[in-house]
Amino acid sequence: MGTPGEVTQLLQHLQAGDQSAMEKLAPLVYSELRRIAAGFLRRERSDHTLQPTALVHEAYLKLAAESGLSLESKSHLLGIAARAMRQILVDHSRRHKAQKRGGGMKIELDENTPAAADDLPEILSLDTALKQLAELDPRKSEVIELKYFGGMTTEEISVHLGVSTATVTRDLRMAQSWIRRAMRGEAAAG
Repeated sequence: MGTPGEVTQLLQHLQAGDQSAMEKLAPLVYSELRRIAAGFLRRERSDHTLQPTALVHEAYLKLAAESGLSLESKSHLLGIAARAMRQILVDHSRRHKAQKRGGGMKIELDENTPAAADDLPEILSLDTALKQLAELDPRKSEVIELKYFGGMTTEEISVHLGVSTATVTRDLRMAQSWIRRAMRGEAAAG
């Protein structure tokens, strides 16, 4: 696994046009991307057709197709990849729901509280709530994405966003509360 400085340096070379940097970068972050993908899929329905490796590869293809993507650091790369994985799962869920009424993927918001499958909010509802939160408070939305979808620690998020760990903790609590209310249809517009 590459150090954050090593990955950042390779990202800089890649953005400068050095395509050989990608060959060196991929093995350094692949295991972390696969860990993030496995975390996503653990929260999904049991009969999900995507596997962690396939989710990582789809995310890579999605990111490679984006023009002008500027990746600043290892944590930024992992955050962007986690967002791409979430979008892939949302799209997959929409296709699944279109094919089978009542189907869909499930994801839990609180990683420390196990819940029965029937109690978990649907990923489409969560995606909608995250988009609404992003319009109101982009940082809180990003904190949720980095924590639950990117698998980052509070300290890693703090460094990535350039804020204190206390701010990250506060943002997490407020964002979780807001998202829960939004998913129940109770969130206020402000």
